Amino acid sequence: MTHIARSLAPLFVSILILAGCAGPEPRCPACAECAACPAPPRAPEAKLQQVPFGAIPGWADAALAPGLRAFASACARLAAASPLRRACEAARELPPEDEAAARAFIESSFDAWTIAAADGAADGTITGYYEPVLAGSRARSARFSVPVYGAPADLITVDLDSVHPELKGLRLRGRLEGNRLVPYRTRAEIEDGNGFRAAVLAWVEDPVELFFMQIQGSGQIALETGERIRLGYADQNGHPYRSIGRYLVAQREMTLDQASMQGIKAWAAANPRKLRALLDSNPSYVFFRELGAAGEPGPAGTLGVPLSAGYSLAVDPRYVPLGAPLYLATTYPLSARPLERLMAAQDTGGAIRGPVRADFFWGSGAEAGTLAGRMRQRGRLWIFWPRGQGAPRP
Repeated sequence: MTHIARSLAPLFVSILILAGCAGPEPRCPACAECAACPAPPRAPEAKLQQVPFGAIPGWADAALAPGLRAFASACARLAAASPLRRACEAARELPPEDEAAARAFIESSFDAWTIAAADGAADGTITGYYEPVLAGSRARSARFSVPVYGAPADLITVDLDSVHPELKGLRLRGRLEGNRLVPYRTRAEIEDGNGFRAAVLAWVEDPVELFFMQIQGSGQIALETGERIRLGYADQNGHPYRSIGRYLVAQREMTLDQASMQGIKAWAAANPRKLRALLDSNPSYVFFRELGAAGEPGPAGTLGVPLSAGYSLAVDPRYVPLGAPLYLATTYPLSARPLERLMAAQDTGGAIRGPVRADFFWGSGAEAGTLAGRMRQRGRLWIFWPRGQGAPRP
C-alpha cells in the first residue's frame, strides 16, 4: 500500500477527521466505559523505581508458579537477544508446580520495578476482558440470522507511518470510490447492507452478544454439531469506538453505575425496538478471521501465544515490555478482596493506555464474561526485569 499512501498524503488528515482515528488494536475492556478513541502514539514519561520483593503487597503468600508458567509459554515469541528470552528459557526448565522453585528463581533472576505515571501516581485502572462463546451455525436459519463477517475485499488499510513516521502505530482505513479513497462504511451502513459484501464466517442469534464479541476482538462459535470454532480479529472499519453505555446514560435510559455489560444486555432485552439505534451509536465495526477448531488453550494475544485465564494481562506496550512478568495488586470485581498475583504481559488493547493500566484476561464463556464485565478496580503494577539489565525497556 506504500504507493497509495504517498499519493494520498495531502488527504489523510481530512479522512482521519471524517473516519476517526484507528489503531491496530481492536479490543476495549468488557466494561462499557471504553475510551472514544485510542490516545496518540507518543507516550508521556513514566516513572520506574526498583524496590525489594518484600515491599510488594502480598508477596510472601502469593502463588507464583501459575504466573511463571504463563510467562514461560511465550519464549519462542521473544527476540533471541532479549534479556527476557534468556530468563524465559531458564523458567521453562523449572518443575511446573514447584512453588519453592518458582519463588527462588524469580527472586534470584529478576529485579522488581514499580511503575508509576509521570506525576508519581502509582495506582491506575484495572479492567477485565474475556473470550465470548456464542451459539451459532454455518448456515443461516430462523434462529441464527445475524452474520459474523470476515474482512471485506474492498477495505483498504494504510499504515500511516509510511506517510509520516511520527504516526507509527496508527492506520488509515477506507475504500475506493472511483479514484478517491473515502472513509469505510459505518456500522449502520454495514448493517443496512447496501453495497456491502463480505464472507460470512458463521451465523449467530443475538446481535448484542456479537457486538460484545467485537469489542473483545475474539471469540468462539459453538455450532449445533457440537464443534467449536475460534475467531480472531481480522480488521476494523476505521471508525472510532463509541461507548454504548455512555450513549444510554446520555439518553437517560440508565445511570452510569448501571452501564455495565450485564446492565446493557438487560436493557437490550427489555427494549428490542431501540436496539438498532443503540448499536448504531457506535460506528466502529470489527471483522473476524477463522482460527480453526477451538481447543483448550485460550485465544492468542498480541504476543502470539494463547492467553492464560487469570494470568495474562493486556498492557500499554509503550511502557510495559510485552512478554515481561508482572505482579498485579488489585481487588476482585465489585469487592475489596485482594487480587495479588504474578502475571504475564501478553496482550494489548485499544483502550489500554497509560503506564498503570491493564486488562485482566478472565478466560472463556459466560462466567468469565460476568467477572470481566464487572471489573473496574484500582490497582498497581510491578515489572520484573532480568537482574543486571538495568531498568525495564519496552
